[in-house]
Amino acid sequence: METVRNDLRNIAIIAHVDHGKTTLVDQMLKQGGIFRDNQVVNERVMDSGDIERERGITILAKNTSTEFNGVKINIVDTPGHADFGGEVERSLKMVNGVLLLVDAFEGPMPQTRFVLQKALELNHKVIIVVNKVDRPDARPDDVVDEVLELLLELDATNEQLDSPVVFCSAREGTASLSSSEAGTDLTPLFETIISHIDPPSGDPEGPLQVLVSSIDYNDYVGRIAVGRIERGCLRQNQEVALCDYHTPELSAKAKVTAIYQFDGLKRTAVDHATAGDIVSFSGIEDVNIGNTICDPAAIEPIPFVKISEPTVEMTFSVNDSPFAGREGKYVTSRHLRGRLMRELQKDVSLRVEETDSADSFRVMGRGEMHLSILIENMRREGFELQVSAPKVLYKTIDGKLCEPVEELVVDVPEDAVGSVIEKLGARKAELIQMNPNGSRMRLEFHIVSRGLFGYRSEFLTDTKGEGIMNTIFYGYEPVKGEIPRRNLGSLIAFETGEAVTYGLYNAQERGMLFIGAGTEVYGGMVVGCSPKSDDIVVNVCKKKHVSNVRASGSDDALRLTPPKVMSLEETLEFIRDDELVEVTPKSIRIRKRILDHNMRLRANLKRQS
Repeated sequence: METVRNDLRNIAIIAHVDHGKTTLVDQMLKQGGIFRDNQVVNERVMDSGDIERERGITILAKNTSTEFNGVKINIVDTPGHADFGGEVERSLKMVNGVLLLVDAFEGPMPQTRFVLQKALELNHKVIIVVNKVDRPDARPDDVVDEVLELLLELDATNEQLDSPVVFCSAREGTASLSSSEAGTDLTPLFETIISHIDPPSGDPEGPLQVLVSSIDYNDYVGRIAVGRIERGCLRQNQEVALCDYHTPELSAKAKVTAIYQFDGLKRTAVDHATAGDIVSFSGIEDVNIGNTICDPAAIEPIPFVKISEPTVEMTFSVNDSPFAGREGKYVTSRHLRGRLMRELQKDVSLRVEETDSADSFRVMGRGEMHLSILIENMRREGFELQVSAPKVLYKTIDGKLCEPVEELVVDVPEDAVGSVIEKLGARKAELIQMNPNGSRMRLEFHIVSRGLFGYRSEFLTDTKGEGIMNTIFYGYEPVKGEIPRRNLGSLIAFETGEAVTYGLYNAQERGMLFIGAGTEVYGGMVVGCSPKSDDIVVNVCKKKHVSNVRASGSDDALRLTPPKVMSLEETLEFIRDDELVEVTPKSIRIRKRILDHNMRLRANLKRQS
């Protein structure tokens, strides 16, 4: 018999990147008494990864819980970035309602639309939270109207259109039900959650049913499944069956060895949990996201959204440059394969395929950022590897070759609109909408994914660093023809050695340098870019010949322009098909695939003929 758990609420926080989800969760935990009064707590405590902290983005959905007036509130903090949309879709299956967080100035953005659509499809109740109302340029009432327009566009039910609105300042930890009054704490938000979001219900006496919504991995216990108990009771050491809605042939017996509930930021071991609880449990080795854990006597898989397909691929290979093995701890193909296979254990949007070479792997993901974060994590763990330029994955639909298309929203100062439209037009973008927003303009485009490669840095230059650009996957459309690629040539080091001021001074007349004096280089390494489209070989290690007339000290008077130091993303956007990025724990270098100059010339001639 169905029972309602009034002592429990399961909610997800959904929003666009940087609208304050993680900061709000911090305050909910503080005010829910999860931290002691004198406890020192990091800001954005939910972003536990170093990269998440540095970039200020959430990559993995996190689970936590807080308490208000005796009611436990399980909170899932979801990523806002489109490349991690797979995480959002799965997290929403665990909850009964969502907090839709919207910036009081920016209003709804592309990812807001994406995650809200997923929530409405699951019939979740929505609480609209207008955050950052203390911003000097906040326009909370207009933003509420924009959210309601978005709900209408997405065919929300009447009940979803009547969603309550709470005005918050996550940074200050205050909430209010009126846009004109400042709150004192988050009580209005907690009260709205308890009164508006349905408590979970399920039959605690029925046969067990748990949908696995995410996977954690731990070297000691292996895979840890996270999900909500839909029905029945889960007990320690219980015999269970593993099945899957999309693969009916899957059927395996297993035993649950340990069960944990989320208690604030900790996992607390429990001996049983009942319908409605969000739990993590270990002991099932081959468990995957989307599997259902059920009673062996009643095998009923729960329907589950199929994970979105990858749209971008790169080749990851063993580092074979002359400087290989100097900085990394893990350098062999065995290490590389093991690490990629381990990543597959917890990242369901990723695909890895073997290639003809034992040293190379095709790695496919949801976008450039998805893959660049994996590369960044690997280099921090001590891996050395080489990666190729990102390529889009084509698909044949109804006999036509199609490619992925993104919805791109840019918010730019008015004086930059012309150059942005012109550049994107050349990259096969189609302007869908144009809305003025104060002294800025918001433009919406549909653009093929490959048209975005290498555009971000150009965009920041054209908008003098003031532009905001956001993308989200739109769908597949027939291939749109050629897109002009980078028209800059590379400056290539001639020999192995240390770059010196004299050599760099001569090289900088040919273009912009990526390295400074004292940097070690090898023949075939890219040390800068030239405004001409052809590659130029330069000798940056060349020292001045010293004679009675030429003194070596006059080198000091040579003025070097500061080099352009590129981030990992920028190098991936910059490289051509005949170049690779060499990634090690301490360095990011660009190199030619063929290091030897003569062999490279021969290969180019062969290609042209």
